[in-house]
Amino acid sequence: MAVEDKKSLRIYVVAFALVVMAILVSVKLFNIQWVEGDSYRRLAKERTVNDSVIPANRGNLYSSDGSLLATSVPNYTVRFDAVAPKEKDFQQFVGPLSVSLEKMLGGASEDYEKKLRNARRGNKRFVLIAKGLSYPELMELKSFPLFKLGPYKGGLIVKQKIVREHPIGKIAERTVGYERVDEDGEVLYVGVEGAYAEYLKGKDGRHMMQKIAKNQWKPISDVNEVDPVDGYDVISSLNVYIQDIAHHALLKQLEYYEADHGCVVVMETKTGYVRAISNLGRATDGSYYETVNYAVGESQEPGSTFKLAALVAMLEDGKVDTAQVYDTNGGKVKFFGKTVEDSHKGGYGKISLARGFELSSNTVLTQALYNSYKNDPKDFYKRLDAFGITHRLGVSLKGEGMPAFLRPDDKRWSKLTLPWMGFGYGLKLTPLQTLAFYNGIANNGELVRPLFVQEIKGWDKTIKKYDKEVINPKICSPGTIKQVKAIMQNVVKKGTASKLYSPNFSMAGKTGTAQVNYGKGKTNGEMYYSSSFVGYFPADEPQYSCIVVVHKPHVAKGYYGADVAGPVFRRIAQKIFTDVPSTNKVQQLDKNIKKQEQLYAAYYDKENKNKSNIMPNMLGMAGMDAVAMLGNMGLKVEIKGSGKVKKQSLSPGQSIRKNQTVILELS
Repeated sequence: MAVEDKKSLRIYVVAFALVVMAILVSVKLFNIQWVEGDSYRRLAKERTVNDSVIPANRGNLYSSDGSLLATSVPNYTVRFDAVAPKEKDFQQFVGPLSVSLEKMLGGASEDYEKKLRNARRGNKRFVLIAKGLSYPELMELKSFPLFKLGPYKGGLIVKQKIVREHPIGKIAERTVGYERVDEDGEVLYVGVEGAYAEYLKGKDGRHMMQKIAKNQWKPISDVNEVDPVDGYDVISSLNVYIQDIAHHALLKQLEYYEADHGCVVVMETKTGYVRAISNLGRATDGSYYETVNYAVGESQEPGSTFKLAALVAMLEDGKVDTAQVYDTNGGKVKFFGKTVEDSHKGGYGKISLARGFELSSNTVLTQALYNSYKNDPKDFYKRLDAFGITHRLGVSLKGEGMPAFLRPDDKRWSKLTLPWMGFGYGLKLTPLQTLAFYNGIANNGELVRPLFVQEIKGWDKTIKKYDKEVINPKICSPGTIKQVKAIMQNVVKKGTASKLYSPNFSMAGKTGTAQVNYGKGKTNGEMYYSSSFVGYFPADEPQYSCIVVVHKPHVAKGYYGADVAGPVFRRIAQKIFTDVPSTNKVQQLDKNIKKQEQLYAAYYDKENKNKSNIMPNMLGMAGMDAVAMLGNMGLKVEIKGSGKVKKQSLSPGQSIRKNQTVILELS
């Protein structure tokens, strides 16, 4: 009996334990299902389903003449989930699918079928089919046998990537710019792309992705949870034709003088629209690339181009008269033990202030400025402040350099500061800031802000327009304007820039040559210079202002502004306002090109002027070249797409008339 009691006790203990375990399991299941169920379901979903972002298509960036400067192109990678299709569907369609892939992608259909069958046997779920497909190619591929069944039944996996392309290549690359995330996760905003990113980038969409293997995901359905909204288009102020002229004119001069870097800006006088801007720096292999926006961001001592601001200040304050005579003292004048020299040995004798400016006499301008403001230098700075030249212009592009002026209350101020400013030392300005002041003179005293964008556009409406922005409506009196305009015209006619003079078109401006390393002595036994020319054209009714700066030209080949920078200015003015064909051979950044010069010559040869009334055959020509040539023929050009011309609305050989519109479709 005792033995049976023990057995019964064991049975009860085991039964009790089982009941307790059942209760605990039930409690746990209840807890998982009802108490913690939501969190577990959420965790499972996070591990197997992902809410993926669909990047919005970035808006296009256009030039003012309608040429495409930057565009977003969708790029697709297609993979195959070999496990997804049913066996019946796979066996039925794998052969026809392989034949379709052969026709589209090349290769042999047998190889495609072997690849797909091996993937099926190996239960592979992420087999690469093709990458770098365009949208039309993707649509065609989606219609193929098996793939047209969709992601679940057909195993089609599509991943989209947006690629930013620049149809005109490296030209104006820094000004076109970008919005990019660096290796530290910081967003970099450069150029127009960066400055107007809020309009260009649009709004991202969302779609659900399901995990099918380690680090491998595919869309749950073909329908997005939230569709992306494309960004707005931005119409820049750049003109492709003028940009091309400016770029190649600068490049040619940099290459000849083996300069470190240089920049050129062409601005529309009345509006402030920047029609061309090129910034080229020398690489180790001797080629030139756009890496830094020198025109906007590089503050440096301007040298003699600052003499205009000094002259205008003195005239406005009634300190001098342009007929006032100064003695150049054999080309050397001393201030507090330091000597100011003219570039012309022996000086110019006794000459007027106007003639001193035309010849860029350092001795004349330093004497005039020092004598005018030596008793109260603050008056000079008050006048500069009134001009608006001592502050940033406030342009839309990021990175504008800060003007630097030593004032009388600055600890670094010395007795030499004032006279040294008479020939552009002891202060710093960016090329664009210098240009803005000269443009103000050309614009009859109205100082306008340089603009890089004209309009923000949606599909069928204008979102925002950027019209002329006036910084200072009157920097000086009409009388002063009249005097300095005449003097700057004489700089080209009979002054330091007389080599640039042409009876065919008028220009006005000022040469500048600044020693870069004067405070540090010679570097590697050489003196370094910054050569510049700034002015406007035509001289009588200015339409454009322009500045050219060439930094560190090879001294043995030349370094004066009239020789190094002046020819770039002249070439730009000449090509814009004359029909004279150019025979200059200019080089692009990565290859020699003669096509555009030959095209211009072919249609503007004096012996064949009738050709300018005939529509040429543009098929196969690069879009930028076509726009430039047709624009020079007086046609209005509308562009669709990017790349090379595949279709033109006016047939080759057809008679054309000025201002007629031609539509070019690009591949």
